[in-house]
Amino acid sequence: MKIVNVILSGGVGSRLWPLSRKSKPKQYLPIFEGQSLFEKTVIRNSKVCNQVMVVGGVDNYQLSRDILNKNENADYLELVEAAPRNTAAAIAFAASSLPEDAIMLVTPSDHLIGDQEVYDASIDQAIDMAKKGFLVTFGLIPNKPETGFGYIEHEGNDVISFREKPGLAQAESYLEQGNFLWNSGMFCFEAGTYLNELKKHEPEVYETSLVALENAKDGFLPLDLSMKIPSISVDYAVMEKSNKIKVVPSSFSWSDMGSFEALFDYYPEGSKEKVGGNLVLGSGKHVEFVGLEDVVLVETKDAILVLNRSNAQDVKKVYERLEKENPRLLS
Repeated sequence: MKIVNVILSGGVGSRLWPLSRKSKPKQYLPIFEGQSLFEKTVIRNSKVCNQVMVVGGVDNYQLSRDILNKNENADYLELVEAAPRNTAAAIAFAASSLPEDAIMLVTPSDHLIGDQEVYDASIDQAIDMAKKGFLVTFGLIPNKPETGFGYIEHEGNDVISFREKPGLAQAESYLEQGNFLWNSGMFCFEAGTYLNELKKHEPEVYETSLVALENAKDGFLPLDLSMKIPSISVDYAVMEKSNKIKVVPSSFSWSDMGSFEALFDYYPEGSKEKVGGNLVLGSGKHVEFVGLEDVVLVETKDAILVLNRSNAQDVKKVYERLEKENPRLLS
């Protein structure tokens, strides 16, 4: 049975600027025990998958190749997007390149996951449901009222609803109710099942993605045809509309490492990155903090960012402003 880890690696990690740049997004930064999140993803899923397919962008495909070749993953497939068209299309490209009965384990490239045995058990459960024609997502059992994730309301393996990122009061309510899970953004299904559901619910995405793929050259998708594909997430396009959805409630440790707050929690007290209850990244200088706690200081060759960890989500606003005012700082 072909089980393919489809790795979506097109993100830019805007909430981790200035560490994360377009030329080297967060998933390629070797700051996690000397490995990158992309590399950890490849290694973790090689235990259950027998092939890797990377759907990435023109700015980072060589970074993926370098890691795959280093890890001797010679049997990998590659699709390079000319422009990001969101996850519904990215997954369609992958599914259309595989046999209909191939099991796809679709994962982002930038998650940090622990408890390998628990993780493998969740994957096995998802594969069993995928073989029965379901589109399976993974929901993480929450341990705090997180406002940076979407939520899944569920009863057992049945999905009742998908919820947007909540405010704090709503997140606290979800935690108290006990039947809400963090939406991990990971999926498992047969290639043919996904394409059938995409065709049913978003035929324009299905058709334009197929045309772009048919005109790809050596795995590189054409820009003109790519821009005709509606940009929509797989959640909106399929998962929230299909009647074939299941969820695997999961308890493995998980973080999308999408903010400096997540990095703050990742580095333990006593590590060289933690200085007096604060976090210092990228600086080769001696740093002291006086009268400050929960501060993050990030230094690169051309930028310095200082923030309170509680404002970690607001870094994206800085990124968006710099896109207009000084895009050179994002490259």
